[in-house]
Amino acid sequence: MPQAALPKDATDDDALRDPFHFAMASRDADVLTLVREALAAGRAKLAFQPIVTAGANSRIAFYEGLIRVMDDAGRVIPAAHFMPVIEEMDLGRQIDCVTLDLALKLLQHNPHLRLSINLSARSIGDGQWRRILETGLSGPGSVGDRLIFEISETSAMVLHEIVTRFMEEVQPRGLSFALDGFGAGMTAFRHLKDFYFDLVKIDKGFIRGIEQDPDNQVLTKALLTVAHQFEMLVIADGVETAQEAALLTKMGADCLQGYHFGVPKFEIR
Repeated sequence: MPQAALPKDATDDDALRDPFHFAMASRDADVLTLVREALAAGRAKLAFQPIVTAGANSRIAFYEGLIRVMDDAGRVIPAAHFMPVIEEMDLGRQIDCVTLDLALKLLQHNPHLRLSINLSARSIGDGQWRRILETGLSGPGSVGDRLIFEISETSAMVLHEIVTRFMEEVQPRGLSFALDGFGAGMTAFRHLKDFYFDLVKIDKGFIRGIEQDPDNQVLTKALLTVAHQFEMLVIADGVETAQEAALLTKMGADCLQGYHFGVPKFEIR
């Protein structure tokens, strides 16, 4: 594998002044090179985590499809090493294109499957991404009715007008939208009415250990109240124990997601 190029400002002097920063920049450059090579070679697929309905008669409502990129030895490149830094890069558009293409093909071949995937608002204006979406929606099967786009709070607010116009355009074709990380980002509640989100995902930071955290219980209840006021279904994300699940169900969450119900897997059960 060719040596990854270091950032333009990475010089020997930089390494002497700040060796930790230099080492981290070198590592990040290597990881991004691995990701680019993996995408070019088609080494990407979706892993699936179930989102279940809350309550005694719990069932799988849909799955979240999480992109996984593999190196040439078949090992998954940890998403935490590259996803936070690629949203504003062309590589972020490539990831979104691959994710959408995989999801649409899967939905076309599995008529009973409902799937959510992550989407950066910056990809909405990407020509290739839009062509993939149009091809998928124009194909056989009611694909649009079974596809949910998850958009982060920060992404939605930074490109507010682009997101709302896109929602107006495609929701009549059956697509749904989820606001990811609800409560943790920069969404002002007064702006919620300007969007057309069908669901919200309460951020994991409010959910983990909630049965022992009165402050997070109050905040989560407030988020539930706001979301339901705007007629949005609420998913509690990051549920890891039966105690958390029971409390969130009692508080009024509509759906639950987390390791308690299943880790992301390449096969759909």
